Amino acid sequence: MAWNRKVLRVNLTEGTCSSEPLNMEWADQYLGSRGLGTKYLVEETDPKVDPLSPDNKMIMATGPLTGTMASTGGRYTVITKGPLTGAIACSNSGGFFGAEMKFAGWDMIIFEGKSPKPVYLYVENDKAELRDASHLWGKTCWETEETIKEHLQDPLVRVCSIGRAGENLVLYSCIVNDLHRAAGRSGVGAVMGSKNLKAVALRGTKGVGGIKDPKAFFKATEDGKKVLSENAVTGEGLPTYGTQVLMNVINEIGALPTRNHKDIQFEDASKISAEAMHEKRESDGKSQLITNAACFACTIACGRISQMDKDHFTVKNSPKYWGASGGLEYEAAWALGAANGVGDLETLQYANMLCNEDGMDPISFGATIGAVMELYEMGVLTKDQIGIEAPFGSAEALAKMAEMTAQGEGFGKEIAQGSARLCKKYGHPELSMSVKGQEFPAYDSRGIQGMGLTYATSNRGACHLRSYTVASEVLGIPVKTDPLTTDGKPELVKAFQDATAVFDAAGICVFTSFAWTLTDVQPQVAAACEGDWSLEKLNEVGERIWNMERQYNLAAGFTKADDNLPPRLTTEPAQAGPAKGLVNGLDKMLPEYYSIRGWTEEGVPTQDTLSRLGL
Repeated sequence: MAWNRKVLRVNLTEGTCSSEPLNMEWADQYLGSRGLGTKYLVEETDPKVDPLSPDNKMIMATGPLTGTMASTGGRYTVITKGPLTGAIACSNSGGFFGAEMKFAGWDMIIFEGKSPKPVYLYVENDKAELRDASHLWGKTCWETEETIKEHLQDPLVRVCSIGRAGENLVLYSCIVNDLHRAAGRSGVGAVMGSKNLKAVALRGTKGVGGIKDPKAFFKATEDGKKVLSENAVTGEGLPTYGTQVLMNVINEIGALPTRNHKDIQFEDASKISAEAMHEKRESDGKSQLITNAACFACTIACGRISQMDKDHFTVKNSPKYWGASGGLEYEAAWALGAANGVGDLETLQYANMLCNEDGMDPISFGATIGAVMELYEMGVLTKDQIGIEAPFGSAEALAKMAEMTAQGEGFGKEIAQGSARLCKKYGHPELSMSVKGQEFPAYDSRGIQGMGLTYATSNRGACHLRSYTVASEVLGIPVKTDPLTTDGKPELVKAFQDATAVFDAAGICVFTSFAWTLTDVQPQVAAACEGDWSLEKLNEVGERIWNMERQYNLAAGFTKADDNLPPRLTTEPAQAGPAKGLVNGLDKMLPEYYSIRGWTEEGVPTQDTLSRLGL
C-alpha cells in the first residue's frame, strides 16, 4: 500500500492530538504529499482565510515513496495558505524528517487553531503529545534542535523548527529540518509562528511496510538508480558541484539576473561559483567546500557542506560560525550575490548560514535586498532609514541586513515584509521582481523565455521548481529547445508543471527529473501502491493537482491580472549577452497556455476541464 493510512490531527487551541484514517479515495486521486495535502487544505479551509489567523491550517505531508528505497524518497511537503502571497503555499523539503514521519506510522500531520502558549509536538510512533516550548521561544533553529535532542536524550530524533524569523512573522520565513534543509518558500514558517508552534520532533521505529509488490519495487527502484548514476547531471554534475554548477553556465548564456534584474550578466559570477567553492583560499589555504551530502535515500548527493575563513570580517568574532555547515546552493548564491552585485563568497556563506540558523528563505531575502539597494541608489531610501550605507556590491550591507532581518531589529522589520510590500510602501512597486508577491529565483526570463511563463503562472508565486524549463532550454533535457524563442513554450511549461506535481506527490526529489521522466517514476509507484497507476493516470493526477491549486487561488481572489511579470522584464530589453535586445514574450505565450490548459481567456478552468479531472 505504501501509505500508512493514518493522519495525525493536532488541535493547537485545545491542545489535543488525535488519529484518523487517511482518505484513500482522495489518495487514489491525488497520490500523496503535495497533491493529497492540498486536497485536505482545499476541503478544510476558506480560500479567503487570513494566512496568519488561527483559522488557517498547516499540513505536513509525505508521499507513498517517502521513506522507501526509491532514490531521493525522503521528501515531505508543508501545505498552507501563504502569508507572503495570499495564494496556495506548498513548500517541499528533503533531509530525514519526512522519512521519519513515515517510520512513525503517519502519512500526514494537520495543525489547526493556535496554541495559547509556545508548544512543540513530540511524536514517538503512535504516541503524540504537545509539550511546553516556552524555553525554546527566542532560540534559533540550530539551538532548538540541539536543545530538544539533549532533553529527549535521543540523537536520532528528527526535528523541524522555526527560528526567530518565524516567531517574528517574517513573511518569507521557512521551516528548517536537519539544521540546513528547509521547507523554504512562501512563508510557511510565519504560519507556524502564528500558531505558537515552535517545533515538531519525530521518532519512528516502524519502518515502511505494505509495499504492494516488493520484488517489482526492488527492480523498479534499482533501474531508476541506474538511470540517475549514468546521467551526466545526476551522476556527475550535481554530486561534484551541486546546483552551483549552474552559476557560470547561466551567466554565460546571459540569463543571470544581476542588481535587481537591471543586468543579466554578473562580472563576478566566477568568484561565487561552484568552482570558486572548490578553490583554495589565499588567506588560509583551504577551500570553502568540505564535502557533498545526501538527504535520506538519495543517490545524487547534491548538498554542500562548507566551512568559512575564520578571519573573515563577518565571523572573526563569532566562533559559532567557524564549524562546518550547510553550504551555498545555486539559488541562494545568486540571491545573496548576483542579485545584489556582491561578489564576496565568504559573505554569501555567512548570510546563508543566518538564513539556515533563523529560518529565512534566502531567495526572497536576497531578492528583497536587491530592491533595497536599488531604492538606496535612487535616493528613495537613505542611510538614516536603513541604518547603513547600502549600495549595490556592498558585502558589509548584505551581512548587516541579514543580521537585522533574522533578529527582527530596525530596518530588518521592513525587509521582513518582502520586496512587493516594501517597494509599494516607498512608491516603486515596479521594482519588486516578483509574481503574486513572491520573488523570482535565479533565471532572467529575457534570456530563458519559458521561465517567464513559468513564473507568471506558478500557483505559489514566482517559482522555478514548478516548471524547470531551464532543463530543456539550457541543458537539453529531455529535448533541447531554443531559450530565446517563445515557440512551443506553453506546451513545454504545461508538461513540466503536470509532471513536477507527480514527482512532488510521490514524495521524491524533483532533481531526479534531470534524468527521469514519468516513465521512470511510474513503475516505482505502480509496484509500491495498490490500485491502477498507469502512465496515463499519473499524467492525469498531475493535471488534477495543478487545476485544484488554480481553483483555490481563483477562489482566494486571484485573477488573470496576477499571471504577470514586472515591467522591467517585458519592456526593458536585455543589454548584453545572447538575449541582447529581447524582452520576455509573455503576451504571446499566455493566451496559448490558457487554451492548452483548457481554461477560458480569463484563465479560469472550463467546466469540461473540471469534469474531465473530477474537480
